[in-house]
Amino acid sequence: MTMTETRTDWTRAEIAQLFDLPFTELLFRAATVHRENHPPEQVQLCTLLSIKTGGCPEDCGYCSQSVKADSGVEATKLMDVQAVLQSAAQAKDAGSQRFCMGAAWRNPKDRDMPAIVEIVKGVRAMGLETCMTLGMLEPQQAEMLAEAGLDYYNHNIDSSPEYYERVITTRTMADRLDTLHNVRSAGINVCSGGIVGMGETREDRVGFIHTLATLPQHPESVPVNALVPVKGTVLGDMLADTPLAKIDDIEFVRTVAAARITMPLSMVRLSAGRESMSEATQALCFMAGANSIFTGDKLLTAPNAGDDKDAALFAKLGLTALQGEEPMRACKATEAAE
Repeated sequence: MTMTETRTDWTRAEIAQLFDLPFTELLFRAATVHRENHPPEQVQLCTLLSIKTGGCPEDCGYCSQSVKADSGVEATKLMDVQAVLQSAAQAKDAGSQRFCMGAAWRNPKDRDMPAIVEIVKGVRAMGLETCMTLGMLEPQQAEMLAEAGLDYYNHNIDSSPEYYERVITTRTMADRLDTLHNVRSAGINVCSGGIVGMGETREDRVGFIHTLATLPQHPESVPVNALVPVKGTVLGDMLADTPLAKIDDIEFVRTVAAARITMPLSMVRLSAGRESMSEATQALCFMAGANSIFTGDKLLTAPNAGDDKDAALFAKLGLTALQGEEPMRACKATEAAE
């Protein structure tokens, strides 16, 4: 494999030109970049567990765990450490390489951090990559997670800066970018992506990719989610009345391809929404450079394709689970600048 030049100076016009390419040409370019930087037949298997569900004070229009949603999701306390570790062991036995854990918080409280640190240490001791999404982080909290050995921190930007405030009002895009900065400064790898199919335009999808691709350092992991409309959420109820608002499959693949071309070294994760995608659409996403998926029957509170379906799809496409070494630790911002 040869390494593609990594750029952080992409313009919106350049990214818009990628989206406008003939579909087969776009796929060819994305597949070429992918092959230059990643084993094309391998896909990373990840498992996502909700370690604290519901009761979140944020008003994210897509989320069933928001207190603003009438989705029937009941709030729970943080899971017991041993219960989380048992789930991680099961995920490893099922072939997962990365174990991702999500808590429905605006931000973790100081009283929660000792248990979180213990969980990170325990999961990492199993040989699994660790990823957490706990909401916004203060610098000292990011440092605690780094010291515990956390490999990745997920904090999605969700959409373009222009469309963001139509989805969420309880925190700003700047708040999200501040957390990404705190994570990066602590030396933790960044996982950040977003959701498409929320009623946004292609221009917004260009803006979403542009925001990530022009960060000082690209996220090591970029989840691309297709909205899973949940009854009782703002977007779920809105899109239930306008089914044509669902993003076109080809447009979704274009978004994956644009992410791969602009962020060549990142793991591009085909995330939420796979359970409603055809095998052909998923295959096109893999051709376009997606090389990571969530396995299992559930993503936090949303349905997922399931291990059996994934195994059958991998067999049909000749794909295998990624076999990799322990992830490289991210450099602290101060070290990277030297």
